[in-house]
Amino acid sequence: MKKYLPLVLIAALGFACQAPEPEPIDYTTMTDAERLEAATEIARTTIMVDGHVDLPYRMKVGGFTLQREILDVSVRTDGGNFDYPRTKEGGLDAPFMSIYIPAGNQGTPGASKALADSLILMTERIASTYPDKFAMAYSPADIEANFAKGLVSLPMGMENGSGLEDDLANVEYFKTRGIRYITLTHGKDNLIGDASYDTTGTHGGLSEYGEQVVKEMNRVGIMVDLSHVSDNTFRDALAITKAPIIASHSSVRKFTPGFERNMSDELIQGMAKNGGVMMINFGGTFIDSAYAAGSGKVREHLVNYMAENSLSRTDSAFVAYAEAYAAANNPFPTVQRVADHIDHVKNLVGVDYVGLGSDFDGVGDSLPTGLKDVSMYPNLIAELLKRGYSKEDIEKICYKNVFRVWKAVEDYATAQQ
Repeated sequence: MKKYLPLVLIAALGFACQAPEPEPIDYTTMTDAERLEAATEIARTTIMVDGHVDLPYRMKVGGFTLQREILDVSVRTDGGNFDYPRTKEGGLDAPFMSIYIPAGNQGTPGASKALADSLILMTERIASTYPDKFAMAYSPADIEANFAKGLVSLPMGMENGSGLEDDLANVEYFKTRGIRYITLTHGKDNLIGDASYDTTGTHGGLSEYGEQVVKEMNRVGIMVDLSHVSDNTFRDALAITKAPIIASHSSVRKFTPGFERNMSDELIQGMAKNGGVMMINFGGTFIDSAYAAGSGKVREHLVNYMAENSLSRTDSAFVAYAEAYAAANNPFPTVQRVADHIDHVKNLVGVDYVGLGSDFDGVGDSLPTGLKDVSMYPNLIAELLKRGYSKEDIEKICYKNVFRVWKAVEDYATAQQ
């Protein structure tokens, strides 16, 4: 005769067999070395998205074209901030490749779109040339699948909506080409709206065409990127969009008073109310207003030293002196200052609205000490852990926040079909 345990007893036994929840780790009590080790482990086991890496344009500036071999970033490179070995060291999994269109192209009809197409093809060629290391990605699901295979994903965003030219149909065209965000403006006002670096105020914010662009981006499922836009353009876009926005590489204006390229508290709060995400730029001029003055003084001194001693930039004597002088008069901010920007957003609107948007390969030699290239993300994570951020907080900053926005944009577009 079979005997059966009462259901209540079975449930009790099952409950008793459950493993206890692990105690949360207090990273603040660790030594700096222990914390960096923990940060490195988090970086390498957590999906990490960076909203803006300028590798495609770095290749163009370096003379690479579709008729020549692309830059071999499958191995460690001497220049720039990005390559595969350093990417794996730092735990970066999905750098948005910036399809950057200089504002100067706006003066020649067709030039912006042609350059965008060229840079997209160059990005695709990286993935096809090194398929054991890189893969294209067009959705969060693609990034998750590539991550499981150990591949670095290459999602793409177009920096400067001038690539659309004056044809609204190009919004859907670039969606089919793989573009997943469009930065509405860049250095100058364009057909879409006003830019933060331009004081002309051509449209007073978004143009009528720009309003149509935002609506069309919502319809087809391209994220609206409000980095580089003027405050009025930012407000207009927030009022029109039906899906969350991103700022793919912007920092906090509090630390750079008067620098409209960064976001004011008002705009940060508007972004959060919209459900968007702000991805912090690492460039020196973006994170600390003292950097520009300090670096200017160093440059001026070195130029005078060259002239007074009849030296050139390549002379070994000058190179040695410049390195020593720059080290002794270091104008660069540190990784702590980047953490200050993340702190500010978290304290103002919450940790759900901040991410990483380094601008690697796009800000030259202005990067902070401790964040000079893609191998160094663990230094920033370690600093955040030191300040009391949890592993869950880090995961939100690294990818969950931008995935949430990206999926919401996809969902809205699907609902319009």
